Formats: sequence, C-alpha cells, structure tokens
Amino acid sequence: MTDTSARPSDAAAAATEATTAPESEEAKIAALVEALSKEAADYKDRHLRTLAEMENLRRRTEREVADSRVYGVTNFARDILGVADNMARSVSALTAELKTRADEGMKALLDGVELTERELLKVLEKHGVKKFEPLGEKFDPNLHQAMFELPDPSRPAGTVAQVVQPGYMLGERVLRPALVAVAKGGPKATASDGPANDNSGEPPAEG
Repeated sequence: MTDTSARPSDAAAAATEATTAPESEEAKIAALVEALSKEAADYKDRHLRTLAEMENLRRRTEREVADSRVYGVTNFARDILGVADNMARSVSALTAELKTRADEGMKALLDGVELTERELLKVLEKHGVKKFEPLGEKFDPNLHQAMFELPDPSRPAGTVAQVVQPGYMLGERVLRPALVAVAKGGPKATASDGPANDNSGEPPAEG
C-alpha cells in the first residue's frame, strides 16, 4: 500500500526549490556583473593613469630635448666669452685719434678687428648667447654682480653706475653675470629704473 502522507511535503519542497533556484541564479549573475564592473573600472583607472604618465613623459622628453638644443653649448659658450672680452678690449683701445693717424694698412687692420668682434657677437647670438650691459638699470643680483659702490648723486642709489664687464645670457639663463659698480648717494631707485629683485638687499660696500 502506497503512503500518500509524504506527498504534500515533497510538493512544497519542490515548489520552494523552484522559486529559490532562479533567485539564486540571479544573485550569482548580479554578483558576477558587479565583480566584472569593478574589474573594468580598475582597468580603466590603470589605463588612464598609464596615459597620463606617458603624456608627462612625452612632455618631459620634449623639454629635455629643447633644453639640450638651447643649453647644450653652455660650456663652449663660457669658454668663448674670453675671446669676446679680448676682442672688446681691442676695439675699445681703437680711439678716433689712433684711426686718424693710422695709414691705410693700419686702418684696414683696425677695421678688421671691429668687423671680427661684430661677427663674433652675431655668431654667439645665432646660438642663443646675447650680450647685455645694464648701465642705468636697477641692480639685480640675479643678473649683476656688484664689485663696488660708486658715489654718484646724479644717479638713483642702487642703480648700475658703471659696467666693469658685460654680462651674457644663454636663452633664459644667465651665462655670466655683468660685473658692475652700484651708485650710491643719489635719490632712491624706483621700479621704473629697471629690473630688480625685492630680496636683493644692499650691494657690497667698496673695500
């Protein structure tokens, strides 16, 4: 004889399994989607970071290449400044009287010295080296090196009263500061007198 008392409970279990099985599958799918979404977001973040690092590297490389083009001649340019100084001294020694008294051969030689100095400065400028003589400008320790103070009531105090040796720039950098004498005894220098640095302090006193 068949026992029919267990059938209702079997039917209930089957019904429960039938309703929970889809819910369990949906939960698994939802969890898998969430995990994949997080993984995709992580990969995207890594990808963006890599792109940013590559862009920074590209820019840094471009700057380094540009700097090497401009400043790669720094050591050579410093060495050649001695030649430029000697040429300048030679030209400054060529007074009008000397030129007047010179014969044709000597005049040609003197003209050649002046021409050589101009050509040398042109070549230096071609490679980014520019000469500057800051006479009358406000003393700036970033560009000038004060050698002594020069009493001069006619000039604003703190301005360049004399250029002992011209300075040179290479691109945006100081290749060699100008050696200068700084005026004292005159009215206080203003911003209109030229470039300056608020942290410059007082130039060294003569001594």
